[in-house]
Amino acid sequence: MARGAEEETVAWRYFYRDVVPFAAMVLVECVTVGSNTLFKAATLRGLSFYVFVFYTYVVGTLVLLPLSLIFKRSTRLPPAKFPLFFKIFLLAFLGFVVGMIGAKGIEYSSPTLSSAISNLTPAFTFTLAVIFRMEQIVLRSSSTQAKIIGTLVSISGALVVVLYKGPKVLAAASLTSSSSTIPLYQHLTSFDASWIIGGLLLAIQYFLISVWFILQTQVMEVYPEELTVVFLYNVCGTLISAPVCLYLEKDLTSFLLKPDISLAAVLYSGGLLSSFGLAIHSWGLHLKGPVYISLFKPLSIVIAVAMGAMFLGDALYLGSVIGSVILSLGFYTVIWGKAREDSTKTMAGSEHSPLLVTQSQTIEDEASSLRYD
Repeated sequence: MARGAEEETVAWRYFYRDVVPFAAMVLVECVTVGSNTLFKAATLRGLSFYVFVFYTYVVGTLVLLPLSLIFKRSTRLPPAKFPLFFKIFLLAFLGFVVGMIGAKGIEYSSPTLSSAISNLTPAFTFTLAVIFRMEQIVLRSSSTQAKIIGTLVSISGALVVVLYKGPKVLAAASLTSSSSTIPLYQHLTSFDASWIIGGLLLAIQYFLISVWFILQTQVMEVYPEELTVVFLYNVCGTLISAPVCLYLEKDLTSFLLKPDISLAAVLYSGGLLSSFGLAIHSWGLHLKGPVYISLFKPLSIVIAVAMGAMFLGDALYLGSVIGSVILSLGFYTVIWGKAREDSTKTMAGSEHSPLLVTQSQTIEDEASSLRYD
C-alpha cells in the first residue's frame, strides 16, 4: 500500500512539474501568436499601436483586479517592500518598451517574421542566465558545448530570416474576392527595407523579453504570488503607457474603439495575454526557470504560419523557410544539451541516494546495538 502511494506521488509530481508546464507554455505561445495576428489585422484596418498598447494594459488590470483578490493564497508571503515594487515597476517599464517595439516591428513586417525572430529568445536567455549565474557552463561538457553551438546556430538562422526574403513559397491571399482589395503583403518586395527594419526591431524586442524573463524570475523567487504580481505589473503598465501614448497619438479620436476587429484585438490581448498569459509565464518561470520557458518560443513559428495563412492571407517566403529550419536545428541542439544536463544531474542524485540510505541505516543499527548493550 505504501509503495503504491509513493508511486502515485511520484507520478503526480512528474505530471505537475513536467507535463503541466509543457502544456501551459504551448498554450501561451498559441495565445501570443493569436494576439500578434489579430493586432496585425487590426493595424491594417487603422488601429494605432499606441492605442493598442494602452488598452491592453487597461483590460489586463480590470481582468486581474477581482481575480487577484479572490484567488489570493492563504499561505504566508514575505511583506511587499519598496525594492519589490521597484522591480515590478521596472518590469512594467521594460514590458511597455517591449510592447511598443514589438508592435512597431510587426507593423513593418508580419506576425510570421515575429515568430521566426522569437527563436532567438532561448539564445538570449541562455546567455543572460550564464551572466547572472542561473546557468552553469563547463566547456568540456558535451551538454554545454551543445547549448553554445545551438545558440550560435539559432542566431545565424534569425539573420537569414531577416536579411534574406527570397521568392514566395505560398502566395498571399486577399481577405475578400473584390478586385479592388489589395493583398495584405503586396507592399513587400524580395528585399524590402521595411522588412529589415521590422526584423531588427523584433530582434531587439526578444532580447528585452529575455531580460524580462531574468528579472521576472528574480521577482517570483522573492514574492511567488503570480496573480498579484501580474496585476501590479498591469497597473504600472497603465500608469506608464497613459501619458506616453496620449502624447504620441496625435489623433485622440482613435482611442474611441468601434465594435470591430480593433476592439477584438484589444480584448483578446488584454483579457488573455496580458493577464492569464503573463500569470502562467510567471508561474513557469518560478517552477522551471527562464531557460526552460524561453525554449518554447520557436514553436510560435509553426502556429504563426498557420494563423497567418488562415486569417491574414499571409505569404510564406523562402528566406523564412530556410531561416526557420536553421533556427529549429539550433533550438533542438540546445534542447538536447539541456536534457543531457538534466539527466546527468538526475543520475548524480540517484548515485548519492543509496549511499545516504546505507549510512543512515548503519547509524540506526549502531544506535540500536548500543541501546541493547
